[in-house]
Amino acid sequence: APPQPSNSSREGAAGAWLRTPLAPGEVITAQSGAFERDPQESSTTDEELSRAGSPGSRGGGSSSTTTPDYGEKRLPQALIIGVKKGGTRALLEAIRAHPDVRAVGTEPHFFDRNYEKGLEWYRNVMPKTLDGQITMEKTPSYFVTNEAPRRIHSMAKDTKLIVVVRNPVTRAISDYTQTLSKKPEIPTFEVLAFKNRTLGLIDASWSAIRIGIYALHLENWLQYFPLSQILFVSGERLITDPAGEMAKVQDFLGLKRIVTEKHFYFNKTKGFPCLKKPEDSSAPRCLGKSKGRTHPKIDPDVIHRLRKFYKPFNVMFYQMTGQDFQWEQEESDK
Repeated sequence: APPQPSNSSREGAAGAWLRTPLAPGEVITAQSGAFERDPQESSTTDEELSRAGSPGSRGGGSSSTTTPDYGEKRLPQALIIGVKKGGTRALLEAIRAHPDVRAVGTEPHFFDRNYEKGLEWYRNVMPKTLDGQITMEKTPSYFVTNEAPRRIHSMAKDTKLIVVVRNPVTRAISDYTQTLSKKPEIPTFEVLAFKNRTLGLIDASWSAIRIGIYALHLENWLQYFPLSQILFVSGERLITDPAGEMAKVQDFLGLKRIVTEKHFYFNKTKGFPCLKKPEDSSAPRCLGKSKGRTHPKIDPDVIHRLRKFYKPFNVMFYQMTGQDFQWEQEESDK
């Protein structure tokens, strides 16, 4: 059972949450209603995954996963499970610089969208690894998918899980900004964020808001995995101190600390760190144009109300994880 937060914080959070209860059997997903799959977040197409997982693909379809090239295709031992717009792509690109990590560049979405295709399909999507190397993938929507913890646990109960979290208010605005870039006709953030603006009722059924209620989603994972198997990475520190956060990730995965300060440089134009190629062999690798977008200006009153809405959930999340991400302090400094 997950550790229980204090009654006062739980009552406050429950009061806020009960205004927008889940419908019976509702699956929490990052893709709902008008906010469909984001091709820039997930460049994987069904055709690509179909090719990778088909019996005719290299190393697939036989009882043995040994391929003519070096290594074998293995099921992942570690997953980056969330959260959308938290910094998962930055983390994936950084950890792929480690020689003992092989990761899928695209998002397989196996445990939320493609589960019926089976574990052999999933294995064939993976890169080949040598003994001692770790196979990884990242799909940020796993964290908010009800069935994902049970499905991952049934694959391998010792799977290591990484969650990149970010101030939920900033994350929600970033999520909206991404959607706005593809669908400029959508309503304003202020309109979508409220059920009733006059009464100040936040619409937590909107995925951009709901994803940031981390305590709610984490309770689902703690039914299947102990906290010791979950690493929470700060999306903010991934920008301000990427080497420090990557040290924690490498320790968590049982890897030698190879990805260090010398792998990063700060890109002033984009406003976040970029990864240098090993031995400076070519141009540094920066995240694409879909990252680091300028956020639209949001009414300060809306931001204030969102902070109040998230605060009890943030407190619960700090208590459940034993980590204080200082999102409230960060906001008071502004």
